[in-house]
Amino acid sequence: MKIYNGYKRLNENYNLLADMYEHTMSNAYLLNGKSNDIAVFDVFFRKIPNNGGYAVMAGLDKIITYILDLKFTERDMNYLRRCGFSEEYIEYIRNFKFTGDIYAIPDGTPVFPNEPIITVKAPLIEAQIIETALLSIINGAMEHATGARRVIEATPEGVGVMEFGARRADGLDAANDSSIYGIMAGCIGTSNMMAADMLNMKSLGTMAHSFIESFPTEYDAFITYAHTYPENCMLLIDTYDTLRSGLPNAIKTFKKMKELGLDTNNIGVRIDSGDLARLSKVARKILDEEGLPNAKICLSNGLTAETIGDLVKQGAKFDVLGVGDNISKPSGRMGCVYKEVAIEENGVMVPKIKLSNDTIKIVNPGHKKLYRAYDKDTGYAIADIITQVGEKVARKNLFIVSPTDDLKNTTIDNFDLVELQKPIFINGRLVYNDPDIRKKITYCKEQMETLYPEVKRTLMPDEYYVSGTEEYVEFKRNLIKKTKSKVKK
Repeated sequence: MKIYNGYKRLNENYNLLADMYEHTMSNAYLLNGKSNDIAVFDVFFRKIPNNGGYAVMAGLDKIITYILDLKFTERDMNYLRRCGFSEEYIEYIRNFKFTGDIYAIPDGTPVFPNEPIITVKAPLIEAQIIETALLSIINGAMEHATGARRVIEATPEGVGVMEFGARRADGLDAANDSSIYGIMAGCIGTSNMMAADMLNMKSLGTMAHSFIESFPTEYDAFITYAHTYPENCMLLIDTYDTLRSGLPNAIKTFKKMKELGLDTNNIGVRIDSGDLARLSKVARKILDEEGLPNAKICLSNGLTAETIGDLVKQGAKFDVLGVGDNISKPSGRMGCVYKEVAIEENGVMVPKIKLSNDTIKIVNPGHKKLYRAYDKDTGYAIADIITQVGEKVARKNLFIVSPTDDLKNTTIDNFDLVELQKPIFINGRLVYNDPDIRKKITYCKEQMETLYPEVKRTLMPDEYYVSGTEEYVEFKRNLIKKTKSKVKK
């Protein structure tokens, strides 16, 4: 995100933020001569939250900061010593520095189940130690970004979405993350002043019911606010009675502003309860009849992609939305996991696979590359395609098949292939120039426009295909058979 205005992107020392087994395994690797074994781990998710058609990649900016800052202190080492770790391991930790490679799909990209969104290639200990923090960062970030984008996709063109979720977030870091990733995903701004300052943006907001209750009358509250903020006078009209009290007092206030020569270019009303569709339609009609067609209508109150879609169907009238809960704390979880897919043995990268009785939990093995195929005529994304590293991929008449269902297969032609993962760290050195927030906003919007509308549909979206080449799927199939035969022996 780049613009932090003196703030730290990570406000705490997260060196020890790791599940205990990351360090117990690492200690065992070290004491048994495996500390320098190179392994490949993939980060992926198995299911899109809320039965959606896509998720939005986010969190790379925090991962970069975490890796750059990861250096253990004496206090950290004393804690590990108290936990019973070997002195050899303590000495290893004393000089710890991430020296591996990290590849990732850029923030703002729509992503799909069972594809590697992040790949870590590093010595086993290093790859293991960073697992918990990477998953914590990526799960939260993607939930915020995906929740925000679902809301934005359901919102009519020209209607802005303000992010109002800080107070609903699970903690202070999550409050800032929901604001930042909400803006990246397309929100026009946030009420969170700290996050807005971090991004060098002006914060947004209106007023609370408490402000109105603090005055003798609703009109007193409105006119006071109008005198104080004529350049941004958005009045909350549902404290007592939206149509019989709030709206008439708002109209009275706006007309008084005109009499006094105050700026009335940015006036409006916010409705935060009741039947938003009915109230907004009546409010729009009355505002227009009273000669206030420029007065905007803002709707809030636990809005979701589904409720916004219903409001549109019912002909609700609104110019801007305030959305909090379903960006800062959306229902559904990402469930990203971190799985070993290959390990180097005698200079050769050997694929590894986790088997399961549940087909969805069988990992896509091996050191892989991920491509997105775009239709040359329409620009729409056709499918994401998994290959082995080093595999030559046909540029026409390419047969692709689902890694989990042989019946889902097709041949594609007239397409462009784009590799999705970008190098972030190579040999421990940062090689990626993380774009600033404005570039990420534009990038996310452009990437979302490459998805077919049916994939972005709120209810029962069409499935976007994550496929493999015929060669990759055959490789996976053979590895499953080989691994099962070993188990039987």
